[in-house]
Amino acid sequence: MAKQSSLLLLALVAVLSVSFGQATAQETETKIRVEVNMVQLNVAVMDGKGNYVTGLRPSDFVVTEDAIPQKVATFAEGNEPTRKVTASGPNGDKPGELRVRGQNGSADGDESSELGSELGSMMAGANVFILFDTSNYMYRGFVFAQDAIAEFVRSLDGPDRVAFYSYSRDLSRATTLTADRSQVLHGVRTTVAGDDAALYNALLMTVRDAGQNTGRKVIVVFSNGPDNFSMVPPEDVAELAQSKGIPIYMISTREAKLEPVSSTVFKRMSAATGGEAYFAKTWKQQQKAFASIRNDLAHLYSLSYYPQANPNTGWRAITVKLVGDRARGCRVRTRNGYRPQSARVSAETVVPPSGLGPTPGSSN
Repeated sequence: MAKQSSLLLLALVAVLSVSFGQATAQETETKIRVEVNMVQLNVAVMDGKGNYVTGLRPSDFVVTEDAIPQKVATFAEGNEPTRKVTASGPNGDKPGELRVRGQNGSADGDESSELGSELGSMMAGANVFILFDTSNYMYRGFVFAQDAIAEFVRSLDGPDRVAFYSYSRDLSRATTLTADRSQVLHGVRTTVAGDDAALYNALLMTVRDAGQNTGRKVIVVFSNGPDNFSMVPPEDVAELAQSKGIPIYMISTREAKLEPVSSTVFKRMSAATGGEAYFAKTWKQQQKAFASIRNDLAHLYSLSYYPQANPNTGWRAITVKLVGDRARGCRVRTRNGYRPQSARVSAETVVPPSGLGPTPGSSN
C-alpha cells in the first residue's frame, strides 16, 4: 500500500512539473515585431551629357525592393511641394496623378490621411548638415575652406534648414538645424583648427542626428581626407546612412591620387548613399563642388513608398529605373538599399501576470 502511494505521489509530481514547464514556456515567450515605416528616396536623373532630366512624373519611375514592385506614395521634384500619388479610381483621378497637399499634409480637406504627418514635415525643404574638418590637416587652407562653406550656406534656398558641425578628435555641434543663415555663418566663422582627425566617428554622430528628423536630409562633408583617430569603420557609417535614407556628399581638399585609401572610401560611401564625391584641391574647385551640390539638391526627385509585405528583416536591395521614351541613355542615382533599423526589428520577452494569459496589447 505504501509502495502504491509513493508511485502515485511521484506521478503527481511529474505531471505538475510538466504543467509548470509548459506554463512557464507560454508565459515567457520571445516575440519578433517588425514595423517598416515610409521609405524615402532622393533620386537624381542625368542624361548622357550629364544634364539633369526634369519634368518626369511618378509613372516614369519603377521602384522595387528585393525585386518586389513598390507603389510610389509621394512625389516631388526639386524644391516643389511634396504631393500624394493617387491610386486609380476613387476620386476620379487617373493612376499616377499628383494631388498637391497643404502645409498640414491634408488634401481636399482630408485631415485624417495616413500620409498627413509625413507630408507635413516633408514640405519644409531639405535639412542640410554640414560637417567641416577642423583637424590639423586643414591648417594651410582653413580660411579658404571657411569662405567656400559660407558661400554655400548663403546660396541655399530659403526653405532649407542648415546645421553646421565641425570635428577634429571630437564633434562640435556649432549650430543646430535652423533657417537663420546668420547663425550658421557665425558658427562657420568661429571655428578654429584643432587636433587629430576622427572623421568617421563624427560622421556617424552626424548621421544619427540627421536621422532624427523627418523629410529630406543630406550631409555635406568638407574634409582634407585622412582619418587617424576614429574607432568606427566607414562601412558602418555608410550602412547607417543608407538605412536612414541620407545621401552623403564628400568634398576632399586632396587630389584622389594623393590619398588613394580615403578617396576610395569617399567614393564608395557617397555612391552607396546616393550622394557624390568631389576632389577639389583649390579654392575655386571647392566653390565649384559646393555649387554642384546645391544644383543637385535643386533637381533631386523625392519619392517615397510603403514597403509591400517582405519577410526579409535584413538588408533590402532597392532599385529605381525609368520607363518610357525618356529613359533612353539616362542614369539614375539613389541609395542602393537599406537595413530596416528605423523599423525597430526587436525581440521582446513578454511575461504576463500569472493565470491571466498574454499581456493585453501585445502583438507580433
